[in-house]
Amino acid sequence: MKGLLIKDLKLLKVQKNFFLLILCIAIGTAIFANNTSVSFVIGFLSFVGTLFTLSSISYDEFDNGNAFLFSLPITRKSYVAEKYGFGMILGGSFWVFGTLIVILKEIIANKYVSMDTIIAAFIILPIVFVVLAVMMPFQLKFGGEKGRIAIICALMIVFITGIIITKIANALQINLSSIFNQIAALNKSILILAIIVVTFLVLFLSYRISLSIMKKKEF
Repeated sequence: MKGLLIKDLKLLKVQKNFFLLILCIAIGTAIFANNTSVSFVIGFLSFVGTLFTLSSISYDEFDNGNAFLFSLPITRKSYVAEKYGFGMILGGSFWVFGTLIVILKEIIANKYVSMDTIIAAFIILPIVFVVLAVMMPFQLKFGGEKGRIAIICALMIVFITGIIITKIANALQINLSSIFNQIAALNKSILILAIIVVTFLVLFLSYRISLSIMKKKEF
């Protein structure tokens, strides 16, 4: 798995100009954005970093590259594990960069760091990992172009399901806002622990699905 990680980091090095451009955009946004929207920078950088994991899978598939890759002494299990690890490393690293940029901006502009910024940062990180968990099986199953189409379809299904649940709740006179407010009012430590547990459960379930997909693929 170490060799796979080095390979993906080498690919990342090839894209350094792209990431420098993204970093400049993030810094510019942080400088000119107001305090209420500056946390966008954290999410933007985190998602860009995570999405490169999907691009690395496309690089592996290009020109029948997987056939050569799996002739080397690596297993499909280690390949899938490395992709999830690589995605979490990139997402986490870019999340740190984004958070530091926002904190520095607030210190320079306001002489203090807003607690809302810290809370927003720690909400964004598990969301990034959940997005990784959702997208990875689609990318491994359908590949680059078809994978993106499948992800869009899945998001549309989630969106439509959300609308249906809202309509049903309104018909049954269930106040969803009240339920969400009650959840938010829970003990912060319990809420954070629950978010961490749910995030890693989603990642583990996604990993098992991706592993099943890779075991069935032929190259």
